Amino acid sequence: MHAFQFRTVPHIVSAPGAAAQLARHATPALKCAKRLLVITDKGVMGLGLLNAALNGLQADGYAVHVYDKVVADPPESVLFEAVEEGRAFGAEAVIGFGGGSPMDTAKVVALLLGGPQELADMYGMDKAAGPRLPLVLIPTTAGTGSEVTSVAVITTGATSKRGIAAAPLYADMAILDADLTLGLPRHITAATGIDAMVHAIEAYTGKRFKNPVSDALALAAMKKLHGALERVCQDGSDRKGRADMLLGAMLAGQAFSNSPVGGVHAMAYPLGGMFHVPHGLSNSVVLPPVLRFNANTAEALYSEIAAHIGLKASSSALIAEMERIADAVGIERRLSQLGISHNDIPAMAEDVAANDRLLPNNPRPMGYDDIVAMYEEIL
Repeated sequence: MHAFQFRTVPHIVSAPGAAAQLARHATPALKCAKRLLVITDKGVMGLGLLNAALNGLQADGYAVHVYDKVVADPPESVLFEAVEEGRAFGAEAVIGFGGGSPMDTAKVVALLLGGPQELADMYGMDKAAGPRLPLVLIPTTAGTGSEVTSVAVITTGATSKRGIAAAPLYADMAILDADLTLGLPRHITAATGIDAMVHAIEAYTGKRFKNPVSDALALAAMKKLHGALERVCQDGSDRKGRADMLLGAMLAGQAFSNSPVGGVHAMAYPLGGMFHVPHGLSNSVVLPPVLRFNANTAEALYSEIAAHIGLKASSSALIAEMERIADAVGIERRLSQLGISHNDIPAMAEDVAANDRLLPNNPRPMGYDDIVAMYEEIL
């Protein structure tokens, strides 16, 4: 036996239409707060996904200020602007509504509004101390699992991405409403879905913090996601499939928040930070070479995952299946398709090699030359 800890969000609500009844569901988590800062992006606002929730909150006597300027791979400037608006409004609680970027932004903004700690002092493992404002997270994509993780990833400087991983980033409540994902375009559905599968795979094979609870959640997530992803890409209105995707993404989020991700995510970060490739797509593209690199070391674990989703118990079967799924759902497979050239690889590899938060979790040590070779494999 080995000692481990497991943490997650204390209150999870999963119900179609839950967002429209946000005031009723979220009131316990808001802890008497009546002035709410809602953090989202222009896409969510343009689709009207927030309308019913805002109407319900205001009808129930909440004062609401919406900050909708979050962008993909949010830079520090977005966080500071949201904090400034939240302070001017007198925000007493924060609601994150959207994909991973709005939810990550909401987590950190709740910390910055709730305590005196500076953002620069939060980066790394267990550096963010709190306190924070009450926090409720509502995902509109089935991928990041950010609604149940203690991690936020922020773009620092011009291109680099840094993570904050600490218990105060766990929300007070996560609300899963599969109806919010019904209108997701096929490409976003595919990329975020594979992203969630990457979370499950990396949690199950994590070198440092792998544990029985995360293992069970990761396998359950893989089963849900593997069974639903192609279905919802073919029929975006499949409500059962959408619900399975959202639940699978959340289970994977719970798993990797306790047994953190490794080499795939480390190699994906430069694609987002330097070239603004969406996070889910970045993970999808770099997944196969990292799986092949790890295969000998992680053969037993990859075989267990493969068997759990109905494949032959081997790493080669898992790798082939992930490549087949990417082709079936129409995901780009090459760096060149994303505007990345051979000349970009050295700078990307340097960024990865310096990632001392994620690389130690990878089943097999990854050096600079290994990273270059994996990028070149998918050029």
